[in-house]
Order: sequence, then structure tokens, then C-alpha cells
Amino acid sequence: MKKKHILIIEDDEDIQQLVSFNLLKAGFHVTCADDGEEGLMQLGRQHFDCLLLDLMLPGMSGYEVCRTIRKNEEYNNLPVIMLTAKGEENDIVKGLESGGDDYITKPFSPKVLVARIKSVLRRGLKRPDEEEIENKKNKLICYDDLCIDQRRHEVRLGEKIIDLTMTEFNILLLLAKKPGWVFSRQQIIDSVRGYDYSVTPRAIDVQVFGLRKKLGTVGKQIQTVRGIGYRFKN
Repeated sequence: MKKKHILIIEDDEDIQQLVSFNLLKAGFHVTCADDGEEGLMQLGRQHFDCLLLDLMLPGMSGYEVCRTIRKNEEYNNLPVIMLTAKGEENDIVKGLESGGDDYITKPFSPKVLVARIKSVLRRGLKRPDEEEIENKKNKLICYDDLCIDQRRHEVRLGEKIIDLTMTEFNILLLLAKKPGWVFSRQQIIDSVRGYDYSVTPRAIDVQVFGLRKKLGTVGKQIQTVRGIGYRFKN
């Protein structure tokens, strides 16, 4: 099986070497960049399966790098894990709003980092044998003009494709699969991020707000259940 290729954008040489060593040890192929501009150049040159992104970079910030990636059709679905010393709630919310799929604060456990990368890759990719099995099932969930294609990770409103982050897509899919069911914020975190993911309920609120905005009037189908969480009403 081909090794997964990880891009690390990190200006601290010691951290860059530490992360690279542990990823190579875990069986990944690794490329490093010292700043955002170099990282974007690398993205344009070769394929990557995941990006580890520091936020406090010289010149172009990690936030700007992530927003640039999400605007580019060639790699806007690339899983982005933010690896940073900025651990306040507002920092986490800002990172997720910028398009991050996961957020790990320094100092960190190399084992946890590797586990998070594998988790993100599992969420974003399907092995051929898994895809063949799932293709036998109904992979489309449609409500009026809204159509969610699970196999392609694609959401359409009529003929228009809606550009969602991986996290936004997974939240919509979770709710739409069981219309009328109420999911607590913690249940959403556990389902979309994994049980070991540390994030505040407010971060989920931010993701839902962005999702509703992108869906326009259809976003009203995602209802807030006061004091509990969210549900999808057909």
C-alpha cells in the first residue's frame, strides 16, 4: 500500500524534526516547509494526504494558509490539522472557522498526533474494498433540492455544488441521516471528531453556523434544540 504523504508547515526546526521523526517512524512519507509561502508551493507541486499546519508562521499566518487552501479547488478537501501553542477557546474557534479539521495544542504527545492523523485520514478516505461494499448501498440522501452524496463527499443544492469543509460535511451527514433525531453537541463531537477530541461545544456552534450560512434557506432545516443540541427537520 502506498505511504500517505504528510506536509508539515512549521518554522520551529526542533518541532519540525520531532514531528517528522515520529511520522516517518509511523510509516508516513513526509515533506517539510518553513513558512506558508513555501508550503503552498509544495502543495502545487505534489499530492499530499494531510497537512500539519502551525499558526504562528513568519510572513503568511497559518490562518491565511488554511483559508487559501480552502479557496483552491485542487486541494480544498485536504485534511488540515492545526498544530499550535495557541490554545485559548477563541484561538480554537478561529482555527476551525478558517477551515481546520482538527486542532492540537503544543506541547503535544507524538503518539496522540499520529493517532489524530490516522483518524482524519480514515474520515476522509475509503479503502477500495470498503468503497466497493458501500457502493451497493444507497449513498444518496436527498431532501427536495438538497442532495448529499456520501461516496463523493459532495453536497448539491439543485445543480449547484456547495463547498463544505470535511467537518461541515460530516455534521450535515450525521443530522440528515436521522431526520428528527436530536444530537447533543457532545454526540456531534464524538461522531465527527472522535472520542479523544478535546473541543468546546461553542466550536460546534461555529461549525453549524457556517454550515447553515452555506446552505442558505435550506440551512433552516438544521434546528437548534435549546439546551441540548441540533436536529435536521425535513
